[in-house]
Amino acid sequence: MSIFSFIKEAGEKIIDLLTPGNANASEQLKAHVEKVGLGNPNIQTTIEGDKVIVSGEVASQEEKEKILLALGNIEGVASVEDKITVTGPIATAARFVVVKKGDTLSAISLTVYGNANLYNKIFEANKPMLKHPDKIYPGQTLRIPE
Repeated sequence: MSIFSFIKEAGEKIIDLLTPGNANASEQLKAHVEKVGLGNPNIQTTIEGDKVIVSGEVASQEEKEKILLALGNIEGVASVEDKITVTGPIATAARFVVVKKGDTLSAISLTVYGNANLYNKIFEANKPMLKHPDKIYPGQTLRIPE
């Protein structure tokens, strides 16, 4: 179990998601994960204030990380508590970076890999949540594969 922090004011807006007493919040989170293109994973979510707790089973470390990012990159979510079990082969966890104002995938690639031309590696690692390499925003958290 681990907790991942996010910038609460950044991310996709899901109306009424974190409103106290929202009985549909768990379904809204699962629908959001499906909507960003991660299918219908075997996960369950609960909300405690500005924290999302996610549990269940997934097939790979990559799928797990993408689900954590999809849930954390929602406006109003400050942290995601990870209780997901990976059933497939265990892989090395990716690093995460938070996009700063003025960042591009090329600039991030230059910083983390020493080569701006490897930006597509970051883009591919964050699909399907990213639809275009130029569509990132400050406060967004991205996966950085080895």
